[in-house]
Amino acid sequence: MAQLFQEEIRLNLPDSEIVYHPHFLEKNEADTCFGLLRRTVPWQQDVIKVFGKEYPQPRLTALYGTNDRTYSYSNITMKPLPFTEELLEIKQKIEVLTDVIFTTCLLNLYRDGRDSNGWHADDEKELGTNPVIASLTLGQERFFHLKHKKDKTLKQKILLEHGSLLIMGGGTQSHWLHQIPKTTRPIRERINLTFRIIK
Repeated sequence: MAQLFQEEIRLNLPDSEIVYHPHFLEKNEADTCFGLLRRTVPWQQDVIKVFGKEYPQPRLTALYGTNDRTYSYSNITMKPLPFTEELLEIKQKIEVLTDVIFTTCLLNLYRDGRDSNGWHADDEKELGTNPVIASLTLGQERFFHLKHKKDKTLKQKILLEHGSLLIMGGGTQSHWLHQIPKTTRPIRERINLTFRIIK
């Protein structure tokens, strides 16, 4: 496993610290994790409010934490479940690589190409200044888009692969927006685990 950690791609984008590990988990381990999480996580679909109107969120979610701190975004407040043994194992592997101790994991289940996550930054006040977000992809690969908040010419697109880890730190959330767009292609399910710190 240690030698896999050495493979990394650093995105050369201003006002950011973004590192991509395409093979953080070996395929067999990623396959096992996907199957287990798909079956055992109590997925829920919350309602989000956009410009005063309510819509079902276009993906399913779950929240786990080492403390009882809630997480709020898009007028949704989530209360964490205690970490399972399997999620703790993944968390600890990421912590060894990043040298960051995470408290919370927000999981997203994208059921098909119609499920998505619109332009946003993970800049909620609970996350503090310049948060580190570690994002693990399991299942269907999806494109991850980035665009600078001020300089509209600065854009980036990266394909997040099965078993890959994307780490965003520094000023990324202050200066950049990101999204997982919809696609009309027939695709399989994707599970995304986003580790963060809520103190």
